[in-house]
Amino acid sequence: MSRTDDLRIRRTRPLISPAILEEEIPIDAAAAGTVSAARRAVADIVHGRDPRLLAIVGPCSVHDPEAVREYAGRLAPLATSVAERVVIVMRVYFEKPRTTVGWKGYINDPHLDDTFQVNAGLRGARALLKDIVGMGLPAASEFLDTTFGQYYADFVSWGAIGARTVESQVHRQLASGLSMPVGIKNRTDGNVAVAVDAVVAARRSHHFPSLTKEGAPALLETSGNEDCHLVLRGGTRPNHDAEAVADATGALEARGLDAGILVDCSHGNSGKDPARQRDGVDAVLRQRRAGNRRLVGVMLESHLVEGRQDEPVTYGQSITDACLGWSDTERLVRLLADG
Repeated sequence: MSRTDDLRIRRTRPLISPAILEEEIPIDAAAAGTVSAARRAVADIVHGRDPRLLAIVGPCSVHDPEAVREYAGRLAPLATSVAERVVIVMRVYFEKPRTTVGWKGYINDPHLDDTFQVNAGLRGARALLKDIVGMGLPAASEFLDTTFGQYYADFVSWGAIGARTVESQVHRQLASGLSMPVGIKNRTDGNVAVAVDAVVAARRSHHFPSLTKEGAPALLETSGNEDCHLVLRGGTRPNHDAEAVADATGALEARGLDAGILVDCSHGNSGKDPARQRDGVDAVLRQRRAGNRRLVGVMLESHLVEGRQDEPVTYGQSITDACLGWSDTERLVRLLADG
């Protein structure tokens, strides 16, 4: 009889279960307190109950955990110094969506050598989050693979659904069950309507197949995530100006959505020029001063060293999107606080 199954699967390797990894690298009471407090603060900002600004700040992606730990060591005291006006959550992204092909992130290939040691990537990711949150600094991450979140979501205070997955039903279902506020980005071409649809969908209850913490297949039922909100990341042109924000606000109000809008100052809003992230910060502050409370914060892509590189030669410099350097990051964060 002819074989009909797994004809294009070259190899199958076992993955550690989320429950075992949680036992190896547990979350302690102090870290759980940091995560919970940050989730409440972010939700209050998103819903207008807290007048502070939210700032998601950090590297485009993790490729060198030691450099990211050093970055966190600098960001933590800065976050404390501006905490009365700005809530900082560190961007700690382990997965990279690709338009075609390329390095898919630290979890997928932690050694950057096409060996795809995913178990090592999962262990490294959870250990890094434990160290960052242990500094009293809450963490943010994008959920790309719909099962990897089971390995580390208990350390995450703000989640993202990206521009390439915003139309995906399974990601909308995932967002409906995540335990933290989730920002949903407009599509890469700038289309905001699909992101508004995604926010509506993620606030509803869903049933979908996934894995339990023990790694067994299961049908999950969600309650819906009322803290999902919109992230404007630009497209073929920036969309952080007053007209674009007003259009996005109108689209949200037409669907009865009350949550605020976060501006991603990178990506389409900067034309991938890190220096232009300042434009997004200025736009948010200008509109806030004019009385717009729908705008609740910004996202900045930032690392120790400005720019990007194709190969990991320079310590503390991104190998994906070009980032702000540390000094410019500190300057923009203080501008947010003073503004």
